[in-house]
Amino acid sequence: MTHQIITDLNNRYTAKMYDATKRITAEDMEIIKEAMRLSASSINSQPWRFIVIESDQAKQRLHDTFANKFQFNQHHAKEASHTILFAHNPNYTKSDYQKVLDVEVSSGHLPAEMEENMMKGGFGFVDLNTDETGFNGYWSKAQTYIAFGNALHTLTRLGIDSTPMEGVDPELIGEVFKEELGGYVCHVALAMGYHLGEKDYNHGLPKARLPMDDVFTVL
Repeated sequence: MTHQIITDLNNRYTAKMYDATKRITAEDMEIIKEAMRLSASSINSQPWRFIVIESDQAKQRLHDTFANKFQFNQHHAKEASHTILFAHNPNYTKSDYQKVLDVEVSSGHLPAEMEENMMKGGFGFVDLNTDETGFNGYWSKAQTYIAFGNALHTLTRLGIDSTPMEGVDPELIGEVFKEELGGYVCHVALAMGYHLGEKDYNHGLPKARLPMDDVFTVL
């Protein structure tokens, strides 16, 4: 199959070693951030917060969060050009959704007279995923992974390497980046940059995916 999307996705892989001397340009970072901001989410809830690790000081802080576990990912904290912490709101409320509705109305996306109905109907999806304590983190985390996938594809389009990392420590990240997270929780991060030549043993290997018939059922 020949199509640019397929070519991009065939070229995408999980980088294992980064060239610490190479940096993602400010222009590309703006594209990445805007692509993430435009990601889809249930009821347009946007229950996420993205912490961009760019400075040497921030990289040291991230490096410190690997003190207790997942040390195999620790070197990415300093060697990757940037790392993004994908955080989700574990207690998404009507107040949070009201901020979204306010933007929808002010942008012209939603007629003002429909705002109340959207609050009643739209927030029903949140209620379905909220327990008696107000926790709906499983739902908001799932929305955040949509933005995560969108970021992966955007990076591939830009020719930037990446490393998805669920091997992070939410507890230590919560402590070290408490102020920036503001009550949000980070369970996954994305290292980004440019691979380190032949030392990145994962680069250039053929794709290994299950056959089409194993994963698709066409009715």
